Amino acid sequence: MISMTHHEPSDNRLITSKSTCKTEAASQSSYREKLPGIVDEIIHSCTNDACHTHIDFHPIFSKEKLIQIIYKLREVIFPGYFDSSKIDPVNLSYALGQDVSVLFDQLSEQVTYSIRHDCFRYDMSCQDCEKLGYEKTLSFLSAIPEIQRLLALDVQACLEGDPAAKSPDEIIFCYPGIFAIMVYRMAHQLNDLGVPFIPRIMTEYAHGQTGIDIHPGAEIGEGFVIDHGTGVVIGETTFIGNQVRIYQGVTLGALSLPRNAGEELRGKKRHPTIEDEVIIYSGATILGGHTRIGARSVIGGNVWITESVPPDTTVLLAKPQLIYK
Repeated sequence: MISMTHHEPSDNRLITSKSTCKTEAASQSSYREKLPGIVDEIIHSCTNDACHTHIDFHPIFSKEKLIQIIYKLREVIFPGYFDSSKIDPVNLSYALGQDVSVLFDQLSEQVTYSIRHDCFRYDMSCQDCEKLGYEKTLSFLSAIPEIQRLLALDVQACLEGDPAAKSPDEIIFCYPGIFAIMVYRMAHQLNDLGVPFIPRIMTEYAHGQTGIDIHPGAEIGEGFVIDHGTGVVIGETTFIGNQVRIYQGVTLGALSLPRNAGEELRGKKRHPTIEDEVIIYSGATILGGHTRIGARSVIGGNVWITESVPPDTTVLLAKPQLIYK
């Protein structure tokens, strides 16, 4: 039998350990004593014009809460697809009633904060921000059936034009283009209602999730398809007709702008018009507010267009010369 002897730590080791802990605690304290001075410097920096802050008694809108609202809206727009609880014909009215009630409370709060933010920051005359927040939220919620109708047409157009799509369910669950278009259609409605900030926050969130950048001010018709989608850019004053299909890497943008363009061109048409039933293949760049792509035209991959194209026209690059080694 092997005898095992348990050795207790000596008193000297205990004393050394306690001494080390006290030294470490004292050392940390000396570092922490420097923090108030750093805080004072940060506060001083934030009180001058070089630092952007929102230090005020009225709250600002919350990006995190707006992201939650996007997903709650998706549950309402596509009932039964994304709900955490079971939705059936018996409880549909109750479940949707609960969701819409929650959305009204959450969204009206954020809309009110966004209106009040503008009111305070730009010293505007009193607009009764809370009342406006309620009214604009009700108007938005009333538009959900129209948003559903448009998205149903977008899904159908995608299904009809994409052999890889097996069903509408696959498109709704899996296609980043539909997610980006859905968020755009929500944001566009809020933008039309004159809600500040929130529409752009919503579409930029979708941009981060999908790589598809659609400004909420763009006008987009029925049956819109973004296939694959990564790298698509659609500018603020773009107009897109019905049954238009675009592929990854397409830019519908503005021409190069001068340094003072922010004030001179704000609110003016800077982005192209795409008429009905146009197809734009991957990597194409179409720029300029006066540029119009005529109905039923086909724009080939990687072309660069800054002038209008007549209807029923195909625009292609010349066949490149390939070199095999």
